[in-house]
Amino acid sequence: MRLLVSHEQNIFEAFVPLQKPRLDVSHTCAKVDRMDAKTQKSELTRAAIVGAAMNLALAEGLEAITLQAVASRLGLSKSGVFSRVGSREALQKAVIEEYGRGFLADVFVPAMQKPKGLPRLNEIVSRWIARTRDVEMHTGCLYMAGAFEFDDREGELRDVLFDEITRWRAALRRTVLLAIESGELKADTDPAQLVSELNGVMMAQLHDARFLRDPQAADRATQTWQRLLSSYLA
Repeated sequence: MRLLVSHEQNIFEAFVPLQKPRLDVSHTCAKVDRMDAKTQKSELTRAAIVGAAMNLALAEGLEAITLQAVASRLGLSKSGVFSRVGSREALQKAVIEEYGRGFLADVFVPAMQKPKGLPRLNEIVSRWIARTRDVEMHTGCLYMAGAFEFDDREGELRDVLFDEITRWRAALRRTVLLAIESGELKADTDPAQLVSELNGVMMAQLHDARFLRDPQAADRATQTWQRLLSSYLA
């Protein structure tokens, strides 16, 4: 903010006669401060709206999201929600995209610090199991729940969810390919097959953790992954 004010002052002083009272500069800076504060408040409110909508989707499904339902949860007007996120469909799309960003931030992005190949693949799976244990066990998984919710529907929302999930699986396949190229996995490994099997491991963990309430679900998932991986090792 200090840099923004300094920049505004330089521009102001370059075009205003020197005899102009300095009070004008202060007025301009104060106006910038008010505009910045208003923008920050708007962004914070939008984040709260998307967060409330995501909680609703995780509890009741994406179709449960409505502008009025989210407004009621936050004590806002329906028009106030609309002014910040737009239509119901835009809010549903924002929820899917925000969930994807959080998922990648927890699972995929930190694993990129590991060397390419098996260390990176193992780190991704380890973080995926941990996130399922620590987050999705309590909230549910929007990817999995959404896939069942929209498996027999057509439309833009299904397309958005489909794109998010297929991008994630494509990233997994690329990681497997790197492990094949490094010689750590068998040369005849089918990346799509391994990714599909891995996804099955995670679905089983979520099912056992949430429905069976099995406290060992994450440990079982880890053991299953290790056995699965051993069948692919070069």
